[in-house]
Amino acid sequence: MVRKNLLITGKPGIGKTTVIKRILSLLPPNFKADGFFTEEVREGGERIGFQIVTLDGQRGWLARKGLMSRHQVGKYGVDEKAIERLILPTLKKAIDGSDLIVIDEIAKMELCHPEFEKTVWQCLESQKPVLGVIQQSRLPFLDKVRLRDDVWLWEVTTENRKELPKKIAEVLEQFLKNRRLAKGQ
Repeated sequence: MVRKNLLITGKPGIGKTTVIKRILSLLPPNFKADGFFTEEVREGGERIGFQIVTLDGQRGWLARKGLMSRHQVGKYGVDEKAIERLILPTLKKAIDGSDLIVIDEIAKMELCHPEFEKTVWQCLESQKPVLGVIQQSRLPFLDKVRLRDDVWLWEVTTENRKELPKKIAEVLEQFLKNRRLAKGQ
């Protein structure tokens, strides 16, 4: 089984999103990537929430303090409508028209939307490689993803976070080149 789904994990604040961004910057420009990042938002040094940022530049709140929502993760209310408006269509578009699907991240907040799990599974099942971040929490869906034969899990640590992007980019680039050769492109 080819492990085409490269997922990064690690402690909060260790630099997982930074690693993903560096990997993308190392890939040749002819590889089309689509998907999203989750960015922490701070005000006056205090974290107030998280924003969804799609690779094509769209933005919206994923979760923030003070947001009234039926889904609360810690002190943050989760905006299901933003997941529906930004994340789900972006991932579906990536399945159809990209070489690489970026999912930052597969975690408790995103899983508040009932379609997120199904859409992530479709991404993992597609012929396209997935480059993503998976939360370390022990949740049934996260455990199910980690147990897939086609998932290659990479843990970010303070010791490896500088060289990890290059290693993962090389693996991903080789997979993408082999896939193009197999298609005769």
